[in-house]
Amino acid sequence: MAGQRQGEQYHQQRLAGLTALVTGGSRGIGLAIAQALTQAGCEVTIIGRHAASLDEALRQGAAHHSLRADVTDLGGLVSLMAGRHFDILVNNAGSAVSAPFSQQDPAVFAAMSAQHLAAPAELSRLLLPAMLGKGFGRIINIGSTASVQGYQGVAAYVAAKHAILGLTRALALEVAKKGVTVNAVCPGFTATDMILDSMADTARKTGQSPEEVLAKFVSRKPLGRLVEPAEVAFAVVMLADPLASAINGQGVIVDGGESIA
Repeated sequence: MAGQRQGEQYHQQRLAGLTALVTGGSRGIGLAIAQALTQAGCEVTIIGRHAASLDEALRQGAAHHSLRADVTDLGGLVSLMAGRHFDILVNNAGSAVSAPFSQQDPAVFAAMSAQHLAAPAELSRLLLPAMLGKGFGRIINIGSTASVQGYQGVAAYVAAKHAILGLTRALALEVAKKGVTVNAVCPGFTATDMILDSMADTARKTGQSPEEVLAKFVSRKPLGRLVEPAEVAFAVVMLADPLASAINGQGVIVDGGESIA
């Protein structure tokens, strides 16, 4: 606990006064990221689609401001970002569609690409000029272990997550000498509603309890448990730090060693 408190104080000293935008910031990993950046001294704005969850995040003190929007509405993003400037952009919003490849038609691929590639690319395009003008900026894309390996049944999601890591690497090289870094954080299976709901669905279909499904699932993981959202958020805060200026174009994997097992 003492080490954790010292770490929080360190980041607060270094990130105080910076502004951050977190998409999908009202729940799950996004909420944990917003909370961590707020605790580190940033003035945080979150984007989400649901007013109730945005309001609850503000009530909890996870962020200072909220914007209600669908990030896949690229035209809406242009209007929404007009006149707004952020030091840190965290592209987190997204979902997954699970089905055999034969059932993942072009609409599914388009939807996954819109969430995990087109929206991050457009927000980066809109906010990057001000970062370059200031000589400082951090773009942090939330990828997945699906950015670096394949999984059955989620072909469209895997393809889109590979794409966002590719964008991360390409853009990082373009801005490397200009005070801006572009990185990705790639979580493994994380304890979010999306994962837990999926396990509950598996439990209903197999007649097992959710606890049994979870226990069997994590028993095959090197960490022996799911990744916690706060652990993903820690990696984001680290990359946002001014001292992380030499970390650029990386996909930081947060999975307890699963991808190397």
